[in-house]
Amino acid sequence: MAAEGEITRVLAELRGGDRTALDRLFPLVYRELRDSAHRQLARARPGDTLSTTALVHETYLKLVGSAKPDWADRRHFFAVAARAMRQIIVDYARRVTADKRGGGTTVLAIDVALLPAAERASDLIALDDALSELGALSERLAQVVELRFFAGLSVEETGEALELSPRTIKRDWEKARAYLFRAVQGG
Repeated sequence: MAAEGEITRVLAELRGGDRTALDRLFPLVYRELRDSAHRQLARARPGDTLSTTALVHETYLKLVGSAKPDWADRRHFFAVAARAMRQIIVDYARRVTADKRGGGTTVLAIDVALLPAAERASDLIALDDALSELGALSERLAQVVELRFFAGLSVEETGEALELSPRTIKRDWEKARAYLFRAVQGG
């Protein structure tokens, strides 16, 4: 894992307009992005075609595709990366369900690994919709879900990323899960 200061320094160079800093950034963040993607995709079933490497590369391309990336530090970069991973995973799920024309009731299972791929894709879409609603009410609760669920961070890692105590993260995680469950269940 790259030193926090080194990543922050390269991000500052990038904010300052040094586009060559992108070449130095990828090797510094690759391992952490890969670990995050691996944790997220470890739930995947055989036959799912989104690989860890593909998710990391798509995430990185999405992050650096902006005209002038504006990440304050390592923490901010990985929070934005978690959101990008969420968007990529949900877009992938939308493509999967678009191929499977059908309806039915969506049931939210926080451990979506237990569902078949098409049901898991529908579940991710329902979760994303509910998470967008939650974000309008509390950005912090939505960030906790993005970091814990989509980036696969632990309570402690999420606390570090958001500069909050593990106790606060646990409390926010419980609130967010309760909200999301009610939102997806229609209550």
